[in-house]
Amino acid sequence: MKFTTVIFLAILLSFLYGCGGGSGSDSPSAGGSVGGGAGGGGTGGGGSAGGTTGSSYPTAAQDCVETINRYRASIGLAPYQRWTDAEACADNEAKRDAEANKPHGSFGSCGERAQNTCPGWPGTPESMIGSCLAAMWAEGPGTDFSKHGHYINMSSTSYTKVACGFYVTPQGRVWTVQDFR
Repeated sequence: MKFTTVIFLAILLSFLYGCGGGSGSDSPSAGGSVGGGAGGGGTGGGGSAGGTTGSSYPTAAQDCVETINRYRASIGLAPYQRWTDAEACADNEAKRDAEANKPHGSFGSCGERAQNTCPGWPGTPESMIGSCLAAMWAEGPGTDFSKHGHYINMSSTSYTKVACGFYVTPQGRVWTVQDFR
């Protein structure tokens, strides 16, 4: 009984103090984007789940979802919805992953069932997201998750929405996560 109480309290505290962060598993690489994104975006850098929604980088988050959906449309798949309720949490995942220098370190903390990540990319969130997503899409098609996992997440019919989170380190490197549910 005591062990169950401790586990319950740990879960409760994790919800009260927001989601944990982290991102990344692809290193920067050259690659085009499908339709690239516009400039702009926020000056934030890591939100928290504490009752807030939306990205600290709304232009980059919108570009991220639209780019994923253009890739999906290219193979006849329905678009993912933009999961704005999880974006602040995803920003925090990216921040915590960057601080720990551990891609996917916070996977699952926002209730996602899958996650893609691009850790430590140069540029701004708005300028790097197209190349990040292009690198992931270029992994496919294929069914071996160890080789095609990012593509599989982007092209899955098991998920219906995606939240894109961003964090810019003090050194100017961008960490981003794409959380799928």
